[in-house]
Amino acid sequence: MSRTTRGSSIELHWPSQLTCYTECIEMELEAVERNNQRNEAGYETPPAPAAATATSLPQAELTRARMFKLSSAAFCFFNAGVNDGALGALIPYILDEYLISTAWMAIPYGVGFVGWLAIAVFGGYIRMKTGTGGVLLIGAFLQFAAQLLRFWVPPFGLFSVTFFLVALGQALQDSQANTFVAGLKNAHRYLGLIHGCYAIGGLVGPLMAAAIASNLDGQWAAFYFVPLGIGAVNLALCLYAFRDEVRMPPRLVAGSEGQQAGEQRHSTTALVELRATLKLRPVWLLSVFFFLYLGAAITIGGWVVEFLVEVRDGNLSNIAYIASAFYGGLAAGRFLLAEPTFRLGEWRTFLAYVLVALALEIVFWQVANVAVDAVMVSFIGFLLGPAFATGVSVGSQLIPSELQASGLAMIFVVAQAGGAIFPAITGVIASRAGVGTLQPIVVGLLAATVVSWALVPNPRRKIA
Repeated sequence: MSRTTRGSSIELHWPSQLTCYTECIEMELEAVERNNQRNEAGYETPPAPAAATATSLPQAELTRARMFKLSSAAFCFFNAGVNDGALGALIPYILDEYLISTAWMAIPYGVGFVGWLAIAVFGGYIRMKTGTGGVLLIGAFLQFAAQLLRFWVPPFGLFSVTFFLVALGQALQDSQANTFVAGLKNAHRYLGLIHGCYAIGGLVGPLMAAAIASNLDGQWAAFYFVPLGIGAVNLALCLYAFRDEVRMPPRLVAGSEGQQAGEQRHSTTALVELRATLKLRPVWLLSVFFFLYLGAAITIGGWVVEFLVEVRDGNLSNIAYIASAFYGGLAAGRFLLAEPTFRLGEWRTFLAYVLVALALEIVFWQVANVAVDAVMVSFIGFLLGPAFATGVSVGSQLIPSELQASGLAMIFVVAQAGGAIFPAITGVIASRAGVGTLQPIVVGLLAATVVSWALVPNPRRKIA
């Protein structure tokens, strides 16, 4: 059986970069949960102190123990970056192995989104039952289990299921690692560090994947021994660093009125919070922005290899490395552009970044030169690098502090939908009209991203 069209895609990590305000909300919710558990167990609860505002809660100093936890959180993101970044370089080999067209890549994208959506719905419940350490351990184990299923080249259906497991694990670790780091003193620096580690993983992953797949004829799946080993280290680090934050679920007492009342309180509070969040205009505007931005970013990073092979007639063993150029630019942008973006004004500066990225994408489209294309891809990644940090920072100024946790959760679920839908649509179109359709699709997405960001209110102008 032969095929005439191949596709490449990539699963991009959902960096739900929570702010310090979000961490404060999490701390307050955990305190309420602990008090509820003590009441249901028959303990006497001391009088509650005066309610603290989100900004009044102190940030934690970086002690030796927290340094280990910070290192573990950073490694969580590096682990995710290696997994996500490698897929773009491996997809041509995967399509050859399973004899499928690019349209079939809608399946891994779809099941990955379902995993993220599941944690958006049930993640809070899991955290209340197992604690921060428990959530991180579960997330690390799920990703490790997914890699165990990949290296022996399972049937495509089971291979697709591994994307669901990875999405579950990444979503669990993403949220809790962000929440922990956001509670540290000088959190903006450490948030940049952990998300930079993701981009470094995204840079390293394609390099290793391309080297293994091109040098071991027919043994591309041997690459998955690499994330399997990294996943084992991730699991061990989480177990050691967060061992004091693992909470075993309390034994439920059948028919307990206190338990039933507590469950009812949680359900009512969650419903009220959701309704209030859905009424916020900035939440919807930022959701549209991230929906388009993440769709554009994943489509670029995932399809660039296949485009250069099919349209530019590049050699796959060499072109596969160009997937790292995008992530290299992404990493550099996250480390180098955060401070100047903040000082020059986040809203207008990022608008300029996206406009320049759009211009570079048009150059990529029109100039049929692989070397030029590689440079353009790296600069596009560089300019899009600070998107998540900037979007969350602007959102924290537009969304009321008491609704930021639920607001950001909704924003990132919608973002992940964009990251799943647009690459899948690109694959379907490419299977019918050719991979050359990538460029007009990406140009359209970046243009729409510019418009969507322009519609987001400028916090400085609003305050003024």
